[in-house]
Amino acid sequence: MKGTIKVERSATLAASGVVVIGNVQAENARSVSLASTRVGGSVQLKQGGGAMVADSFIDGSIQLESNRAALRVLRNSVGSDVQAFQNVGGVEIRSNKIKGNLQCKSNSPAPTGGSNIVQGNKEDQCRRL
Repeated sequence: MKGTIKVERSATLAASGVVVIGNVQAENARSVSLASTRVGGSVQLKQGGGAMVADSFIDGSIQLESNRAALRVLRNSVGSDVQAFQNVGGVEIRSNKIKGNLQCKSNSPAPTGGSNIVQGNKEDQCRRL
């Protein structure tokens, strides 16, 4: 898939084994699931429901902001930062290789996980992950 995948309000995306030359962007989406997927850009999930990004290669960053349901970021290789801000459904960040920073702020409850290899800094709520 060339270009950006945009997941619209109340929509659902379930992608497995897909190559995206661009970004995956979701705003107000019901749910987003990326498994064994390669994204040439970034994954940006804002003001939506639940999401899972697992076993994938993300060349850019993963940004999770103001989501309402459970978010899981598992066993990915991320070329830049992983950021989780102001999410209220729970965030699990586990067993990722992150070339940039792991940044978490104002999530309730605080993110859980561990075994992440981070080349940059682990900050705020994610400093022990």
